[in-house]
Amino acid sequence: MRHPRQLALDLGHRAALGREDFLVAPSNRDAVAWLDRWPAWPAPALVLFGPAGCGKTHLAEVWRQHSGAGLIAAGSIAAAALPVLSGAPLVVEDADRGFEERSLLHLYNMIAEAGRHLLLTARTPPSRWQLALPDLRSRLLAVPAVAVQPPDDSLIAAVLVKLFADRQLRIGSEVVGFLVERMERSFAAARAVVTALDAAALEGRRNVTVPLARQVLQDLGETSAEE
Repeated sequence: MRHPRQLALDLGHRAALGREDFLVAPSNRDAVAWLDRWPAWPAPALVLFGPAGCGKTHLAEVWRQHSGAGLIAAGSIAAAALPVLSGAPLVVEDADRGFEERSLLHLYNMIAEAGRHLLLTARTPPSRWQLALPDLRSRLLAVPAVAVQPPDDSLIAAVLVKLFADRQLRIGSEVVGFLVERMERSFAAARAVVTALDAAALEGRRNVTVPLARQVLQDLGETSAEE
């Protein structure tokens, strides 16, 4: 991982792990740069935070594939599993929700002592987590915390084009523009819309057009689809 363009992100229907498949944009550039620095992080952990659908889980998966890291939800960390978990780099998802503080503290310490690294994903930075253990709070406040912003229109448009191409669907720029103006700004929404359009086009033996896109957005509950 010597340059952000070497990162690979699975954004759609088929696995896409080549360097050309990851779309770097202002919303994720800082996070990509930090992941690219691994293993030369200045602390045993790194926190990626941002709202649901911003792409932090995808970034964590990219890092996991590169580093060989394990994956666990914060709420699943148990004391009995700590020696196993600390034996390799680790991604801890939802680190700001529903975890046992003492187990996470012990895991952090064991990872640090082993010279390994933690990548934690969360919706908010550690400074906003409700932490009762001072030792855990001090450790987490000392690690880099990098925001991942929601994708902007240009990134959503690029993601849509890629998702359609992955499914070998030919679409016009007017369809992409129509969707970008009306759909939720998230990677999850982009996947859902493309999946639904693919199914609708196949079922009706139709091309993907603006009228079909309007119908699909209405079916998915996008309130602005009729605008």
